[in-house]
Amino acid sequence: MIRELHLKLKNGEISAVELAEQYLEVIAKKDPEIGAFLTVMREDALREARFVDERLKRGEEIDLLSGIPGALKDNMRVKGVRTTAASKILDTYIAPSNATVVDRLLEKNAVILGKTNMDEFAMGGSTESSAYQKTKNPLDLERVPGGSSGGSAAAVAADMAVWSLGSDTGGSVRQPASFCGIVGLKPTYGRVSRSGLIAMASSLDQIGPHAKTVEDVAIVLSRISGHDPKDATTAPAGIGKLFEDYLSGDIRGVKIGVPKEYFSDDLDPDVRKATDAALERFKSLGAIIQEISLPHSHFALPVYYILMPCEVSSNLARFDGIKYGLRVNDGEDSLKNTNTLLETYLDTRRVGFGKEVKRRIMLGTYALSAGYYDAYYVKAQKVRALIRKDFEEAFNEVDLIFSPTAPEAAFRFGEKTEDPLKMYLSDVYTVTANLTGVPAISFPIGTKEGLPLGGQLMGKWFDEETVLRAADAFEKNVGGFSKKS
Repeated sequence: MIRELHLKLKNGEISAVELAEQYLEVIAKKDPEIGAFLTVMREDALREARFVDERLKRGEEIDLLSGIPGALKDNMRVKGVRTTAASKILDTYIAPSNATVVDRLLEKNAVILGKTNMDEFAMGGSTESSAYQKTKNPLDLERVPGGSSGGSAAAVAADMAVWSLGSDTGGSVRQPASFCGIVGLKPTYGRVSRSGLIAMASSLDQIGPHAKTVEDVAIVLSRISGHDPKDATTAPAGIGKLFEDYLSGDIRGVKIGVPKEYFSDDLDPDVRKATDAALERFKSLGAIIQEISLPHSHFALPVYYILMPCEVSSNLARFDGIKYGLRVNDGEDSLKNTNTLLETYLDTRRVGFGKEVKRRIMLGTYALSAGYYDAYYVKAQKVRALIRKDFEEAFNEVDLIFSPTAPEAAFRFGEKTEDPLKMYLSDVYTVTANLTGVPAISFPIGTKEGLPLGGQLMGKWFDEETVLRAADAFEKNVGGFSKKS
């Protein structure tokens, strides 16, 4: 879609302002029901679109992403725009500067339509923990869009944005992509700068794109990737070509590993049927399918839910009611109506944080506390190293690893909110990519009762090229999700 819109802009079939206005009209029409956006940046979007039109009038070459409307998850800073991470504790926070990904998008004159809803501080798998609203799945308004980047995925699925950015800590780009029938990519850890991203778990977080097609995801990834001196974890090496230039459609000889641990008898029959059909399709395209073992994979979820809350506990200590955002220290919200520093901390965090955020802070603080640090945090880090070793050994045999993205299709609102463990199990196939840092993509592979199911390909570190090429070859052969499929 991006390439087609780019040609229309260059040929004068449509102006960037007209294109932006079309998408803003769709947002005005659809979003009151879907609830994907927390902030619509109408004036900023139109200003950028006018600039693109001026460049075109002067006969200047423009980038593929110039003038193309997209959206950002509301945990990425945009200078002068409210950035909440869907939490009341940041309700009044106005970002003083741009995230690096925003600077890179604006350098290419991409049009940012607004900020999207999410689970509070990216903690959740359904976008139900947002302090502001529940985002609905555009394919079935009684079901969740996934999380935590549910607003970003819903905006693309509902044609309110051509592309969007989400953040992925344990599957938060890929699982919503699966639920909404679109494509979502978590790049290799260090491929995309996290500077200006409100941190959840710093060793796991990574920004990634959503779009309707693999090519569009590749185009966005090319524009946001690269080393950033503001983020010491970004990789120093760049890429030889743009990611979209690797989409040849040819995957003959590519070895795809199928972990036997992911395909047990407990797997939902409809999900199993879709994944088996996808593997047959890959085989028909010339890929080599090979069973592999990831022997420590059954530890991935418990390891993730120890390490992630530990990092949450540390990262969210900065939200104390002193530096920025909400401050509660007197009036009816205060516990004792006093102004001591400790009581200000306690009152602000009690009022400003939601239930899921408090739960994860407490779990992390407990695991890091004296007497438990070695038993939980240190042991989890050791097992994380074993999981990474499993992947290193697997990638000596195969080029890619395939699995379902999620164990199910989109579930109904309220179905899992009373049992956090059920919600956490939605991440069972996705957390390993974050624990190991490998790139992973979700793309539509089938349906269950008319709802989309996603397949996941994980690749070697900094080999997004092969991940994207394989997903693109599948998409070109099968097509993406449609309600009619």
